[in-house]
Amino acid sequence: MLEIKRVASFEEPELAPYRTMRRHQEHRARRIFVAEGVKVVARLLASELTVKSVLLPEEWFAHFRPLLVRRPEPLIQIRIAPKKIVEELTGFSMFQGVLAVGQVPEPPDLERVVEKSAPPRLFAALDGLTNAENVGAAVRCCGAFGVQGLIVGETSCSPYLRRAVRSSMGAIFRIPAVETESLVEALDRLRARGVKCVAAHPRPELRRLSETNLRKDCCLVFGSEGYGISERVLAACDEAAAIPMPPEVDSLNVSHAVAVFLYEANRQRGRA
Repeated sequence: MLEIKRVASFEEPELAPYRTMRRHQEHRARRIFVAEGVKVVARLLASELTVKSVLLPEEWFAHFRPLLVRRPEPLIQIRIAPKKIVEELTGFSMFQGVLAVGQVPEPPDLERVVEKSAPPRLFAALDGLTNAENVGAAVRCCGAFGVQGLIVGETSCSPYLRRAVRSSMGAIFRIPAVETESLVEALDRLRARGVKCVAAHPRPELRRLSETNLRKDCCLVFGSEGYGISERVLAACDEAAAIPMPPEVDSLNVSHAVAVFLYEANRQRGRA
């Protein structure tokens, strides 16, 4: 059922998630996230995630109606407002003024993610990524290269932050994401199940990426550009590999490194 209303007051309770888009902790406590933009909202509406509400200009409602009427929720609140009003409400300048609120899914169990994945398994893990846009771009690469599960370490930001969801272009809606309290422990559990953990490391003296066997079950581990992978996480990996680069280039943006490593894994598996 769709409850369709025009925005009459910014104080309407159902608009609270849009008023508080900068207050990440409040959203995290309520286990909700905001999707922004026509493509991302469309991918949310086409996903299996729970949708709570949609806020959009009237000219976009007809575009989304076919997706909305097929949703299984007993109630979705649709709020109509001109883009200028949406921007005033949220405090953000927007290209289209289309937003939606979804429910963060229940955290998947790591062992269950492994069991449900077809071999050769391909996972990715993030250590120390605090920039939401980098996290989102990494998730987008994971979606492009068939990653079956994402492990987000305790020092990384959530892939369900608004900017991360936007940068992922909705890829986070279809990748199981395990937000762990201990990435080291999660990697140990993967290794116990025969999953090789390979750290992406910039040191040129390490094994080249192309020389690293990624044909069997593996988890590729990525750190931040500034600090790389922490020593504890690096020690929890089976091996480290580097992308060959000239000495005057010290690192790539993490999302670029994710793309290169995942492409190589797909190439070795005959999928590229």
